[in-house]
Amino acid sequence: MRVTLKIEYKELVIRYNLDLYNDAAMDRLVKRCAERFTLGTAYVSDLLTALVNDLEQYRLNELKKGTQVQVRAPQNAERIKQITTFLKAPKLLARTNELIGQSGVVGEGINRLLMYLVFTSRKREQPLHVISLGCSGTGKSHLQEKIGELIPEEDKIEITTLSENAFYYFGQQELKHKLILIEDLDGAQEVLYPLRELQSKRVITKSIAYKNTAGQTQTIHLRVEGPVSVAGCTTKESVYEDNANRNFLLYLEESKEQDQRIMEYQRKKSAGRINVHLECIWQDQQHHKDGNQHYLRL
Repeated sequence: MRVTLKIEYKELVIRYNLDLYNDAAMDRLVKRCAERFTLGTAYVSDLLTALVNDLEQYRLNELKKGTQVQVRAPQNAERIKQITTFLKAPKLLARTNELIGQSGVVGEGINRLLMYLVFTSRKREQPLHVISLGCSGTGKSHLQEKIGELIPEEDKIEITTLSENAFYYFGQQELKHKLILIEDLDGAQEVLYPLRELQSKRVITKSIAYKNTAGQTQTIHLRVEGPVSVAGCTTKESVYEDNANRNFLLYLEESKEQDQRIMEYQRKKSAGRINVHLECIWQDQQHHKDGNQHYLRL
């Protein structure tokens, strides 16, 4: 639960960004407030705990109201015709892979196409998932980021860190047919269990107790539905079996030839011989094509 707090006491003010579910960050804020305002740590801690409880209560009330599903507006007839023509033309995968390269992805011909196909599977009832493996600096995050740019913003959720219970507080259908991109799986160990459940069962549930406005303890059942497509990166040489058997494992190319291709691309880009504007245009066009594939199937 990430928030930006403005804490005022008398004429003193503290502004602070933190995750309310991060104990270490909360402890640092308590100490800072206690020192700055000359208050007891227990007093400050009780105030912040009350704030967390109020925010959780607000979140639960919003979950009870339900989440409206956003419906993508239909594209015009000319746009649908262009997309249909592109999809029906021969060698679809080869042409798609070539265009992915034009969007700024250097090399990794097989990996980039497979990753893109995994990302588009988010629209299906049984999506695919992928984990990229490689040493630091091999471009795992870069590849995932560049292929992720070909997916509409409203269809993906990019995550750096998450607390253990964070997934349970999404709206019931907020994750449905979404692509979840995790930059570093090594730093997201706490959320791998609910992620595995979303991958396998396509739904996660949790029962929690809370006090209502009358002070009575009640139990509420949280339910978050999939399906989702999950992608992540790791520097580990192997992946935990329960994670590995749910994902495609991509080992990035670390050859000298790949290094030379990247350096050549960087030299051309520095010399102004790469049309960066064209890369952005193709990414924008791919957003429309990707979204309309689902629309055409309907």
